[in-house]
Amino acid sequence: MGVSPSTLRFYKDRLSKFTSNINYMKASRKDIERYLNSIPGNSNGLATRHASFRTIKTFYRWLSSEYSFCNIVKGMSAPILGKPILPSLSQNEVLKLIEETHSMRDKAIIALFTESGLRLSELANIREQDIDWDNRIIKILGKGRKEAYAPFGKLSEKYMRSLEVESNSHTNIWGLNEWGIASMLKRLEKTTGITCNPHTFRRTFACLLRKAGVDTMTIKDLGRWESLEMVQRYTRSVNFNDSLRFYKAPLS
Repeated sequence: MGVSPSTLRFYKDRLSKFTSNINYMKASRKDIERYLNSIPGNSNGLATRHASFRTIKTFYRWLSSEYSFCNIVKGMSAPILGKPILPSLSQNEVLKLIEETHSMRDKAIIALFTESGLRLSELANIREQDIDWDNRIIKILGKGRKEAYAPFGKLSEKYMRSLEVESNSHTNIWGLNEWGIASMLKRLEKTTGITCNPHTFRRTFACLLRKAGVDTMTIKDLGRWESLEMVQRYTRSVNFNDSLRFYKAPLS
């Protein structure tokens, strides 16, 4: 299907846990429900339970199409997912992270994650020829290998322009792969105590735009999400007082 390596790792992790607990060849729907309910029920557990359910459904759908195996989870309802407030960073926290690193490359990565909402795989594969400096947009290969565009701001431009990049169609602008970028962020998180990973930056992108008064449909398009539901999940930390600043009384 051309899915990304991270998606394959995701499926492998969830399926390994499932098949180590359940004989999938002989399992019933009740067995699968019991397995899903055995996943701890805290906010992270709810998310993990739902992720496992999606993986199991995909697995049985694949077994059904490839081997005519009975799809026992067809029509099965997803576990009830809670509504936890997912962590995101404030503008000051992002600026502190940028300040704490002395590498222009690392500053550029953090700024671009926050200003563009890029996924790790998207950011890691940026080449010099993908950048439109005049319009501040980057051509990327997004989720599902779809070509798309991502915007960036003046701060990202400032740090990216300071990088010495050789134009090479086979080389990204960072000199790091996905693992190298993730490792750099882990070290920075340990040093600063500030949550620092690609997905937190993606949520931060959505939350900061929402707090600036940008509507969710526009955020969905800018962040290349397929549905409003995910944007709403990510921006749940935006509260009434954040929105009140943009209120205009209809009759006054």
